[in-house]
Amino acid sequence: MGTNEDHTEDRATAVLVRDVMDRALAELPATADLVGPARAQGLRRRARVRAAIGGAVLAVAGLGLAGAFVLPGDGDDRGATGSTGVVDVAGPPTSSGPPPPIHLEPSPGESSMADLPPAERARLENFQNRAVGVLQQLLPPSVGTVQRIDLGVQQYQGTKDGKTFRITFSVRPSEPGMAPGNCREIKGTVCSKATLPGGIRADAAVSPINNGNVTESRLWFRYGASDVSLRVGPHDASNTSAPVTAQQLLDVAGSAAFLDLVKAADRDPVEEMPHTVIGG
Repeated sequence: MGTNEDHTEDRATAVLVRDVMDRALAELPATADLVGPARAQGLRRRARVRAAIGGAVLAVAGLGLAGAFVLPGDGDDRGATGSTGVVDVAGPPTSSGPPPPIHLEPSPGESSMADLPPAERARLENFQNRAVGVLQQLLPPSVGTVQRIDLGVQQYQGTKDGKTFRITFSVRPSEPGMAPGNCREIKGTVCSKATLPGGIRADAAVSPINNGNVTESRLWFRYGASDVSLRVGPHDASNTSAPVTAQQLLDVAGSAAFLDLVKAADRDPVEEMPHTVIGG
């Protein structure tokens, strides 16, 4: 059984519908002077307008009444933002670009990338960011999240389960007269070799360090006029060896993405040529 409030709302809606219909129909041309088919057509037109206006007004009124009874938090709450009723259909924020760098203060007498002119620093940082993307893609997941270190262009770090592994990726102009070294299986070192695209010979090794408690993994080869090396160190605090094998490093070296990065650094060096001082 309806309440007095329900009847009041019904009467108000009826008055609203009738008022809107009367105003709209008043604007239509009179049909009194029409005869025959024309009069019938005019009457049918007025009936259609009356029905359309009535339906529209009732729909608006119904929406208003329905909205009055919607409680906050009712229904589907995916992305609802408070009491505004606005639904956020955007997905979760996506990551753009590499992770932020790790900042290290230089030791006394040591220079850092912060000392470089702005344009050169930007060039080296851009190379580091490219290297981060390539290393993150190619190194095994056991190395963790790769970040660049802002101290030097060749310095990076992997972080996994609270353990950090220092990564050194260097493309340095070769010193004249110096040939790349060969891997030697001494003092527990295990060597691996591979031929990279273009017939380039690459050496890799897993070697014990820190009194033999842990091992480090490293790779090196000559590309063009540059000496290339990639090293992953252990996590000393937990006595965890480098989480990458020699073969995995060779696989990295043979990838097109890695060699493209090396080629860019060989063409436009990011490091200075070393100078070996030979004592008399």
